[in-house]
Amino acid sequence: MNPDDPLLKILACPLDKGPLHLLAQEPDEPGGPGDALYNPRLQRRYPIIDGIPQLLPSSGEQVTEDEHERLLKRIAP
Repeated sequence: MNPDDPLLKILACPLDKGPLHLLAQEPDEPGGPGDALYNPRLQRRYPIIDGIPQLLPSSGEQVTEDEHERLLKRIAP
């Protein structure tokens, strides 16, 4: 999934129905979580596996406050 994908405009968090932000895997984190969609309001990250967003409520993971702050810096314009 890329940032220009029109699908991003219609995808929503399954919990609060709000918009999600694309988080591409960082090059310096080869063993990291991979691409994901992030909801900063609920501090939940949803994985993208084989190009398919996993948007079931049970698929999301809560991130720590430190991780949330780091992710906010990545998605800031």
